[in-house]
Amino acid sequence: MNQFILKYKFPAAVFFISVFLIFASLLFKFEQKRQTEKNYIEFLTAQRVALEAELKALQDTKEKIYLLGEFEPTQRDDFAPVPAPYGISGHQMYLRKETLEAFLQMAAAADKDDVDLKIASATRNFDYQKNLWNNKWIGYMKSIPDGFERFEKILEYSAVPGASRHHWGTDIDINNANPQYFNTEQGEKVYTWMTKNAWEFGFCQPYTSKGTARPEGYNEEKWHWSYLPLAQKFTEDYKTLITEDDIKGFNGDQYVVGQDLINKHVLGINPECL
Repeated sequence: MNQFILKYKFPAAVFFISVFLIFASLLFKFEQKRQTEKNYIEFLTAQRVALEAELKALQDTKEKIYLLGEFEPTQRDDFAPVPAPYGISGHQMYLRKETLEAFLQMAAAADKDDVDLKIASATRNFDYQKNLWNNKWIGYMKSIPDGFERFEKILEYSAVPGASRHHWGTDIDINNANPQYFNTEQGEKVYTWMTKNAWEFGFCQPYTSKGTARPEGYNEEKWHWSYLPLAQKFTEDYKTLITEDDIKGFNGDQYVVGQDLINKHVLGINPECL
């Protein structure tokens, strides 16, 4: 009897052990495959995250170049020339296409009310703004010997290169960039019409008179109007991407750091334009 049991029990044990070993081997191979696939997925995820970070860095760099005005508007497809009848600067000006279209619609509406709207200044890239700034620095403002005082004096009405809203193709100077013009009958008529109607076409006056709502920044500029559908985004992007270290490359740029220039001037605008 015992011999019979041993005769059949031993092969069965061998069979089950063999099945177990085969199962264990398959399970091990499956776990190896699963771990390999997991590692590969983790590798692909890391590669994707790294690529996205690289692409974002490139996009941020591209956006910073735009915000700082370090480009040539004549070479961009999203800019268009201001038609000659609407310009009074004496040279060809450019604006973002959306800004220009909105201005032309606004000018047509103003014309019906016997108000003549022209563009005295449009897009000014970094080099253009640099020439304006440096000419003041070494020109009539040179009479102020202290560099810091000269810097602050020019800042009353002029943005440093790299910090001007005119870089973006969203901002225009209407008719005459001179405070005295808006004290004349014609200037008052233009400004009254703009304050009443410009918002309908997307335009806002960023540099209103200083007070509780706008305690710092540039002095009032009744001629300066900003096309908000684009400018609001660029203002937010500027706040996020640009630092004082990025604003350089012109006379007196050593006085930028520590001025809180971005908060006081770039962001120190009419709250209705933010």
